[in-house]
Amino acid sequence: MTSEPLTKRADHPLTAPGHEWWRSAVIYQVYPRSFADSDGDGIGDLPGITARLPHLVELGVDALWLSPFYRSPQADAGYDVSDYRAVDPVFGDLADADALVARAHELGLRVIVDIVPNHTSDEHDWFQAALAAGPGSEQRARYLFRDGLGEHGELPPNRWRSVFGGPAWTRVAEADGSPGQWYLHLFDVKQPDLDWTNPQVHEEFVSVLRFWLDHGVDGFRIDVAHGLVKAEGLPDWEHEPEMLEGTDSRFSRPPYWDQPGVHDIYREWHQVVAQYAGDRVLVAEAWVTPAARIADYVRPDELHQSFNFPYLVTAWEGPALREVITESLEAMGSVGAPATWVLSNHDVLRHVTRFGFEAGTALPNGIGLADSQPNHEVGLRRARAATMLMLALPGSCYLYQGEELGLPEHTTLPDDVRQDPTWARSSHEHRGRDGCRVPMPWAGDSPSFGFGPSHNAWLPQPSSWAGLALDAQRTVPGSTYETYRGALRLRREHRLGEGELSWVDGYPEQVVALRNDDVLVLANTGRTTVPLPDGAQPLLTSVPVDLSAGLPADVTVWLPAR
Repeated sequence: MTSEPLTKRADHPLTAPGHEWWRSAVIYQVYPRSFADSDGDGIGDLPGITARLPHLVELGVDALWLSPFYRSPQADAGYDVSDYRAVDPVFGDLADADALVARAHELGLRVIVDIVPNHTSDEHDWFQAALAAGPGSEQRARYLFRDGLGEHGELPPNRWRSVFGGPAWTRVAEADGSPGQWYLHLFDVKQPDLDWTNPQVHEEFVSVLRFWLDHGVDGFRIDVAHGLVKAEGLPDWEHEPEMLEGTDSRFSRPPYWDQPGVHDIYREWHQVVAQYAGDRVLVAEAWVTPAARIADYVRPDELHQSFNFPYLVTAWEGPALREVITESLEAMGSVGAPATWVLSNHDVLRHVTRFGFEAGTALPNGIGLADSQPNHEVGLRRARAATMLMLALPGSCYLYQGEELGLPEHTTLPDDVRQDPTWARSSHEHRGRDGCRVPMPWAGDSPSFGFGPSHNAWLPQPSSWAGLALDAQRTVPGSTYETYRGALRLRREHRLGEGELSWVDGYPEQVVALRNDDVLVLANTGRTTVPLPDGAQPLLTSVPVDLSAGLPADVTVWLPAR
């Protein structure tokens, strides 16, 4: 027995006809420094990505999203931008970016690029001009400079804390060498926050958007989309920020996250991209809860998608998954937007590793040699089952590079090679995100596992990844890679991204049972085998398994719906 559909094909009056490509697309995140290295310097680059684009076509995705490749001192792996209209030499040049976009379009792939509007690099021309111009200047008004507290301004303007650890304020020396004002940086000290009450900031980013749209990109992923506007007066807030796990429910909303003024910015940006043909897309990285607040970012005159972080952090448990899926579909449906689904990205533990711990385990921000280690076999089995559940859902899905190979977090990465600023700014308390950013293994017997033509890799790859390399899985029935390909093929054939979801009754609560048009999906999150319908003939299972006795634990199956 099935319930009424939770989703309807787009019928919102402001989104009709509702057939834009991004509504049902599978989008693959490329982290440029770790995808493919063309010149052997150990850092991935744009020519390397271009050469590997056929892999994305073979896998079966619709688009790629590129993390930042702009000119940058690389204090935070490119999220500290010093020139938004230039390519950093470590990745190539503007001609390489144009070539990548052109080749992707030839292959039928769309290209989304990152935009980083909350902060610049401290080496950006604007910030250098602000330091030189001094207090009260037009140049300083582009950023959040403030006088300090205390008798001599020796205390920061408030008690805000950085996401990366430590205070969110740094004091500058003025031109005469005297201690001066403080500037806000919600992230690293080399990432000063912009002041979005300043019209010059608005004008600059509209110009940046147009620059890349004119170069043919199909949309933008907006970094820290919920953080651009701060509460008026910068009221005090003494708690640690919780951006990477959503807002801490013990406290009221922080005065720097999810402020109402961000929506005016996105209405302005919506008007910009609407002037370009081809259904250009704006995607929010907005770590906000509940789902109804996420929906505010994707109202018809604002952004088009927002990452579904509540889904990403949901445990592998049937009731919790049903709840977050239902809430997501209802919230997005209320504004005529597609739901999105994601399990891994460049900021979180890879889901193979997360699911290798028991549900409810408090996991650190980065795992190292001294930490508890996951059960990799269990984690991979659950991760594959979770991915097949995700790919069966209506809406748009995001994959992170390497998950199609079953890559785990590098949980034994030596601490002395870590480069995430979180490690240093937290006084070596939080290891950070390097473990999910290790370079891709393409060929198990090649130098750097085929990442580049030399043995160089900016982060060392674990030796176990030789067996996970693409060439070890390609054409191998039942491999993680071929399972992803099979699921993506069936998703296209059955148009699951455009489908309607209904819950199916009659199964134990450990089973997520749903129907999406003509496909029945059963995901067993429990520890015991559950019966299957008589005569069930699977379209695909998440791992090779004998279903004669029922659906085993930590397995997802797609069946023809009756």
